[in-house]
Amino acid sequence: MKKIITICLLFMATIGFSQENKPTYETVGDLIKVTYYFEDGAIKTQGFFKDKKLSGEWTSYNNEGKKIQLAYYNEGKKVGKWFIWNNENLKEITYENNSVAYVKTWKTDSEVALNNK
Repeated sequence: MKKIITICLLFMATIGFSQENKPTYETVGDLIKVTYYFEDGAIKTQGFFKDKKLSGEWTSYNNEGKKIQLAYYNEGKKVGKWFIWNNENLKEITYENNSVAYVKTWKTDSEVALNNK
């Protein structure tokens, strides 16, 4: 009997560790908010869908929880100002008609380039 219980516990533990963190979905008005996760459960990406198309603000984080990208969509198309942070700088990309219209790079010593959570 002890062997059966031990085998069952090992089996359940193995299944628990092998499961991936699946995205979560939440209805917010006429939008669907989706959150994707890293294996450790930390948020990887969060944003919205409307009519199965990317919509509104999308935010991505690295595995340390720091914001690495802020993006905007309208009916699945890239719009407005996007911000992408890395160790050396901040890139500000402006989209018009789903195409890059302008790119500006900020150095990390600039207050604008600070990565606020």
